[in-house]
Amino acid sequence: MSVLPGGLRVCVESVPQYGRGLAAVALTVAAGGDDDPAGRHGTAHLVEHLMFPRSGGGSADPTGEGYAALVAGAGGVCNAETHRDHTVFHTTVPAESLPEALAWEARRLLGFAPTEDVIRTETDVIGEEIRGAGDTGRSWESALGALYPGSRDSFGTAAELAGITAGEVEAFFRAHYTAPRMALSVVGDVDPAGVMAVVGEVFGGVGVIRVAGKAGAAEGIPAAGEARSAEEIRAVRETRAAGEPRTAREIRTAPLPAARPGVAVGHPLPDPVADRPAYLAQAVLAQVLGRSRLPALARSARDGHRLTSATVTCGYHGQWLASAAPDLTLAVLGRAPGTEVDAAVGIWRSVLRAVAEGPLPEAEHRRAVNSLLVAWHRQADSLPTRAVALGRDALLLPGSAGPDALPAELRRTTPAEVAAAARALLEGPVTVTELAPQARTLPTARAGTVQPARADTELAPQKGTVG
Repeated sequence: MSVLPGGLRVCVESVPQYGRGLAAVALTVAAGGDDDPAGRHGTAHLVEHLMFPRSGGGSADPTGEGYAALVAGAGGVCNAETHRDHTVFHTTVPAESLPEALAWEARRLLGFAPTEDVIRTETDVIGEEIRGAGDTGRSWESALGALYPGSRDSFGTAAELAGITAGEVEAFFRAHYTAPRMALSVVGDVDPAGVMAVVGEVFGGVGVIRVAGKAGAAEGIPAAGEARSAEEIRAVRETRAAGEPRTAREIRTAPLPAARPGVAVGHPLPDPVADRPAYLAQAVLAQVLGRSRLPALARSARDGHRLTSATVTCGYHGQWLASAAPDLTLAVLGRAPGTEVDAAVGIWRSVLRAVAEGPLPEAEHRRAVNSLLVAWHRQADSLPTRAVALGRDALLLPGSAGPDALPAELRRTTPAEVAAAARALLEGPVTVTELAPQARTLPTARAGTVQPARADTELAPQKGTVG
């Protein structure tokens, strides 16, 4: 990891053993849905879209040939994701085209100047994405908003975006897309010294705040040369977004429409930086509950109070270690006919108690850990996944030893720690949301009600570290 004079963090990892002539670039920005201005919910998501304009010139397209077209012309692929606490852009190209790809990335940042017609096109696209949001996404956002008032989903609100202006978009970009709030990661079949030389040349002016034509400070963001540490970025975000979860034992939220009867139960997660072992124990617990304990119970129950399905996810929409605190575990339980919400929640608690009352059998614990390790190894060879993970570690999870340290950390998790994780869920605050089949009415004027896992722009999303 290096830091350029303006404050941009740069991480280059040479992995020719599975780079195989390819290189991935990830630009991570410490700005997401939680940073949206009041009355303009979805601004972060809109800025992400405007880095891939769909009609003539303007932002990211000063020469008339868009970033996505340039990448495709080189035989590469690109995508972007807006999250609650960050936005990430990732591109994979043949290694021989990496210098050009880095120049294109810098150029779309330096040339960000969206026109009103492009903004209207992209707000329409975002409106369609909001209307297509899935049930699970709304359950997740409902639980997070109940536990941490002030948290915002990453998609936005169509009614609030409808009136946004180019000036407002540019103000958000200038305030948040600054060098000290960004990390550039390059992974693949590359020469680190050569990459750093190119980065130093093309990114020298990226993220330098301009006020009346000169470098300066804006909206509380340090000027170039005043690199804000990852710890400082994280502390500011946590203070603004949420702080400690609500202390109420159980929080009932408004019912949500769903395809089938169910209930969503949310629990706050430990801090993945300050309390990493406890966080990883929750990841193992989610595997135990979602892959063996709850499915087995749903298959074997015969008393009429049973579950038809069970999904348990740990981390931001199932992507663990893909977000800073606050974060949560979410259980979505299908209810059979005759099974009330309270009965389904009671089943959930009984399964938690069974784990909490004694250490897991060693074989069951090992299966859960192994399933997480398989997921990690499956993704470890993905160049964009590694690049994204490095950028997130730099900005959101300071002190992380990197993705390759995760297997050893998981193997150190013990059955006793998983039992303690179950007790923590039983003893801490919890949200309960009824999922009820009904004619769906999609709200468009209230934050925190419509949100799938990520806000994606171009291609199929790349997931985070593991999950």
